[in-house]
Amino acid sequence: MLTFLSYVQTFLSHIKRENDDRGATAVEYGLMVALIAIVIIAGVTLVGTNLLALFNQIAGELG
Repeated sequence: MLTFLSYVQTFLSHIKRENDDRGATAVEYGLMVALIAIVIIAGVTLVGTNLLALFNQIAGELG
């Protein structure tokens, strides 16, 4: 009987842990990091393209 009660108590403690928000918070942080990375990549690409056009314009005026 004591083993059964111990099993039920363990099972109920696992159910309580499933309602924990730590997993959801980790997923939210992961999504934020992914979005920030996408914004950084897009910004660097845009700046790089604009700099390339500027350098090509300067090279054309010098040559």
